Amino acid sequence: MKALLLIDIQNGFCPGGHLPVPHGDEVVPVANRLIQDGGYNVIVASQDWHPENHGSFASQHPGKKPFDMGELSGKPQVMWPDHCVQETPDAEFHPDLNIEVVDYIQQKGENPAVDSYSAFRDNDQAALTGLAGYLKAQLVTELDICGLATDYCVKYSALDAVDMLPGVKVCFIEDASRGIDPEGVKAAIAEMKAKGVGIISSKDVLAD
Repeated sequence: MKALLLIDIQNGFCPGGHLPVPHGDEVVPVANRLIQDGGYNVIVASQDWHPENHGSFASQHPGKKPFDMGELSGKPQVMWPDHCVQETPDAEFHPDLNIEVVDYIQQKGENPAVDSYSAFRDNDQAALTGLAGYLKAQLVTELDICGLATDYCVKYSALDAVDMLPGVKVCFIEDASRGIDPEGVKAAIAEMKAKGVGIISSKDVLAD
């Protein structure tokens, strides 16, 4: 069973959003082609879904500005602009993304005390989202991952997939993803590769 995991393709991470990834909207047509013609048995999407008082927001820390470093749940934490707040347009999936055919949506980042980059668990690795259990129940043997942003939520999701889904072949679809910082993207791809994640393009998927 082959699954596609779309990471956080939401208004908030696209141009015009509260935490835009450069060219983030360019992943949408590629993702739609993968959804339609990639031969996937299961399609899953993660959705950043923060309460308005989330501890990763700079607005919750007097004297902190967006992108300052701080601390959350005992770990270093980038202080983000308020983004993807539950029930706001910023948190909605990009309007052109073919979300109707997605089998399962995994919301994340709901606990104000800890951030959740990965679609599989919180950053402190204490609380699981349930996504690994869902994919195991679907008997998934191959998992392709793409979306926003390569150097944060996509990377952490891919690394956790390797840890939490033993025996599953995990691949990162590079051209269906965009990152925040070019150097961060290079480092993220190297880290994923070192952990055994395959680095592929949508052409590889669509050619199969």
